[in-house]
Amino acid sequence: MKFLSILIVLSISFSGYSQQTNFVDFKTAKVNIAIHPKVKEVIGQVTYSFDVLKPVDSLFIDAQNMAFNKVVLNGTSATAYRYDDKKLWIIHPFRPSKDNVITLDYTTHPKKAMYFIDWNAQEGVTSSDLLQKKYIEKQVWTQGQGKYTSNWLPSFDDMKEKVIFDLNITFDKHYEVIANGRLINKKENDSTITWQYDMQQPMSSYLLALAIGKYNKKVKVSKSGIPLDLYYYPQDSLKFEPTYRYSKRIFDFLEKEIGVPYAWQNYKEVPVKDFLYAGMENTSTTIFSYAFVIDSTAFVDKNYVNVNAHELAHQWFGDLVTETSGTHHWLQEGFATYYALLAEREVFGDNYYYWRLYEYAQELLQQDQVNQGSALLDSKASSTTFYKRGAWVLHALREKVGDEVFKKAVKSYLEKHRFKNVETNDFIGEVERICGKDLKDFVATWLKNKLFPYDDALESLKQSTFIQEYLMVDCEVKTSKCDDYLVSGISDKAKIKLLSQIPDRINGDVFRNSIKVRQAIAKNLTTIPLGLKRDYESLLEDKSYITIETALYNLWVNFPDDRSKYLQKTKDIQGFNDKNIRTLWLALALNTPKFEPENKQRFFEELRNYTNPNYDFNLRQNAFQYLGLLHACDSICQENLQQATKHHNWRFSKFSKNMLETIKQEKN
Repeated sequence: MKFLSILIVLSISFSGYSQQTNFVDFKTAKVNIAIHPKVKEVIGQVTYSFDVLKPVDSLFIDAQNMAFNKVVLNGTSATAYRYDDKKLWIIHPFRPSKDNVITLDYTTHPKKAMYFIDWNAQEGVTSSDLLQKKYIEKQVWTQGQGKYTSNWLPSFDDMKEKVIFDLNITFDKHYEVIANGRLINKKENDSTITWQYDMQQPMSSYLLALAIGKYNKKVKVSKSGIPLDLYYYPQDSLKFEPTYRYSKRIFDFLEKEIGVPYAWQNYKEVPVKDFLYAGMENTSTTIFSYAFVIDSTAFVDKNYVNVNAHELAHQWFGDLVTETSGTHHWLQEGFATYYALLAEREVFGDNYYYWRLYEYAQELLQQDQVNQGSALLDSKASSTTFYKRGAWVLHALREKVGDEVFKKAVKSYLEKHRFKNVETNDFIGEVERICGKDLKDFVATWLKNKLFPYDDALESLKQSTFIQEYLMVDCEVKTSKCDDYLVSGISDKAKIKLLSQIPDRINGDVFRNSIKVRQAIAKNLTTIPLGLKRDYESLLEDKSYITIETALYNLWVNFPDDRSKYLQKTKDIQGFNDKNIRTLWLALALNTPKFEPENKQRFFEELRNYTNPNYDFNLRQNAFQYLGLLHACDSICQENLQQATKHHNWRFSKFSKNMLETIKQEKN
């Protein structure tokens, strides 16, 4: 009967879970956790302080698959509680009151949201890979958005519940532990260190983060005095500058452009292996993919600048003010995309800014053409809509109301709702108040209409002479001017457009263009005339890993007699962190009978070894793909492929399942 009465109380009190914030306001959290990575275990204690706003018979805390050893409410062991593997319900006749305290002791083995990287990795790898073996890093990192922090900490899946979190994390003393907030103390134990991090402002639980690994860091300081802690692996010291190029400039620009001081005590950026996304804007602590740790050559093709600026912009739009629900997701992603683009404009110039807006418009148009577009206020809209249409809304709105009004409105919106949750009307209403105009028609066209207003966007873009020129120059219908265009003073983007239309018009003079135009030659001129052979070979000298990769493959295909020469020339080039050039090189070397036949087994073992779980999934996928093309995925490769089907990155997991199925079908 007692259990039945509890169920009745629960059904009466919280028929809608999301309404708890109307009754209870959680204020602070003191978190103590010890992490045991080899068994993927978290042992912790969290103490929440909270105010009861209205009479209520129960409260809940989200907690996924945990074992609770103790539940203490206001100093007394709680006996009336229920746990259903998703939520811990505390049954109590709560009355309006302040400074209540609940302490939970728990143990959990997180199935997601906290990831344990390489703790069971193979210690031995092939002798040909000893240098690369030094790169293997054991790590722990978290991802709360979309995965729920409640998988490793009893917390709140509802974004509207904002709490001041202080984290104490105990871990092996040989590792750095990085988390939200300011490090205020390190307590050394026998074999561990307890890292104590302090937060001073409230945030949503999904923005909690930690990253553990063997890192070095360099500290820069913003104009406003905020420490910028930039982390890197010790072996990547030469990649620090190109990776974090413009970081301080971006921070200073955004703080000035937004007009509202950065709200947190410091800012940290941490690369991790096998991350789920490009980056994540955890409060004061951005975690980003190791794919963006780059050298100066890679900077030309694949740099961290956009991700860097996007995640930093989220510290205001998403962290300082947070959406109430997915319906208003553009208030986070659209704003972050727009302000990242403004930061890139500061670094790369106006033409870059308008070009990116043009690209966004083309993507949105294509989305509509296949009937996949949606209104910006549709909670089920695509990422393209939330991010890129959201950015376009802000660009168009700024043009409509003017710079001064727009900046005043953004500043007022952030200051009025700081550390709170927001809806679209909160922002639009602030713009209307300051500009004194009704924006109903603008909202209907840009936010509520299912179709993206492409014609309006194009008219806006035509304010740029750069875009005007790009649209005007066209050789779909070939004229005598087309040959001249490719060696004229028109923009690189216009030349790249023409190269896709008239690759047959390429001559030796066209190769005397910029690195990006030469890259377009490599991509578009796949059948290489003998008269352009020497010019095309010069592409192997370019400081672009994409150009070298493309040119190597096309030269290898076009000139069989010179394959060994091309392989010899490129044998020491690795490429990006996914070894795009090295893995291609190994595949081509294996498929070139006369090239170093005595080393074929070594080449094969190196390529196969890159399928090992010790490596980042991007590199592993490259190796799997080439072994598949060579029909050389042997039992060891297939064993690694089977392991990859369980990888936490769903795209890589899906790729691995599909490839494994293909191999099985080929056997049958």
